[in-house]
Amino acid sequence: MLNTLMLDSAIAEDVQAAAELLKQGKLVAVPTETVYGLAADARNKEAVKQIFVAKGRPADHPLIVHLHAATAMKDWAKDIPAQAFTLAKAFWPGPLTLLLKKADHVDGSVTGGLDTIGLRVPAHPVLLQLLAAEQLAVAAPSANPYKRLSPTSAHQVMDCLAGKIDAVLDGGDCEFGLESTIVSLVDNSVQVLRAGPVSVAQLEDVLGQKVESPLHHQVKVSGNVAAHYQPQTKLRCVSTTELTELLKTTTSQLAVLSLNDLPSGVQPHWYCTMPKDAKHYGRVLYKQLYLADQSGAELIVLETPPLDDKWAAVQNRLMRAAHQDN
Repeated sequence: MLNTLMLDSAIAEDVQAAAELLKQGKLVAVPTETVYGLAADARNKEAVKQIFVAKGRPADHPLIVHLHAATAMKDWAKDIPAQAFTLAKAFWPGPLTLLLKKADHVDGSVTGGLDTIGLRVPAHPVLLQLLAAEQLAVAAPSANPYKRLSPTSAHQVMDCLAGKIDAVLDGGDCEFGLESTIVSLVDNSVQVLRAGPVSVAQLEDVLGQKVESPLHHQVKVSGNVAAHYQPQTKLRCVSTTELTELLKTTTSQLAVLSLNDLPSGVQPHWYCTMPKDAKHYGRVLYKQLYLADQSGAELIVLETPPLDDKWAAVQNRLMRAAHQDN
């Protein structure tokens, strides 16, 4: 059992301590603009392997490597197409991951044994400064047990990984609250493999070409398993009508995440009104699911948000969060 340190990103000495731990091959949860990542020096094979141990993550599930600048792409990838530099110029630092052919020297522990690699430059100022100052690249999946809710605060990380990792660098609440968009640029195509804060429309506008976005695919990338992003309490996503009926008839203790006002006289065990725009909804989704999970409710019920393209990232996470293996 490790003594997990809580470090403050506002204190220079704490940031340096986080950097030193990473250089020593230790695991440090770091803030990004998307969610908190569980970071290890991506060049240190043994450190990377410890990510999988701490998370309980299968070794064939690839990681995303976080770089200090787009110029570092060439250190990790080969045969980089022109679209990669166009997208990097438009969206980096930011919540966009590019899937490229890995460089020959990159160890398979980072890529899940695949010949591709996910790369991005994060926008959180403290993490970006740390990576640049130390010339580090870190492999950093979300800082949570495998398939569980991604953390958007340092407190959430400590709650689920204390004793399993060396430190948490507290950088405040995450700006976007959902994981990065993953775009594959392999095999002369441009394809969104995980919806995220950067939309298909934004990608098409920058590239001036059609971008594919299949609802389902078999490419191994972070987050592409049927059950993922899950609270420990069972989650059901229901329509407005179904929610109203459930609230009137159930005897179970419910935690409710609703877009609309609840029927008069209804008082569930726990209740939250969610934002009505996709960006703000995404930012608070994991936090509110975490609070609902902590409420002691028997079931979490979420009123399904709209199905249009603006909500694609939210819908992707909810589909997996509510999936039941049976």
